Amino acid sequence: MIKLIVGPKGAGKTKTMIDMINDATQTTSGNIVVIEKSMKLTTSINHKARLLDVDEYRIQGGDMLYGFVAGVLAGNYDITELFIDGILRIVDHDMDVATAVLDKIDAITRDSVEVVITVSSTEEALPEGIKKYLNA
Repeated sequence: MIKLIVGPKGAGKTKTMIDMINDATQTTSGNIVVIEKSMKLTTSINHKARLLDVDEYRIQGGDMLYGFVAGVLAGNYDITELFIDGILRIVDHDMDVATAVLDKIDAITRDSVEVVITVSSTEEALPEGIKKYLNA
């Protein structure tokens, strides 16, 4: 299941995500993975969450992001929560690519992994393919 945290830059999306991650480290019985660009969350999140930097693995674009997520999930069946901070930065702000990636991630995670993703945009600017994840 995918949940989105949507808002313009500076709206507090990352802070909301940090709180969700830290809460999850106290309550989950599985593993938590956080994917971000540029490792800015290192000191903000509980060390129980695994932090992965897409820049370190040279991930660029939607296909590479999906492959990376699929590989992480395939390598660890105990992941119960996956957080992706700033999907649009990773896919070069291409909404169509972001939509395709969300659909692919949703197909492989469904009800087995809770996925939370931040999107820097207003709700009105989102295409329908992304909006469908707002009320999940």
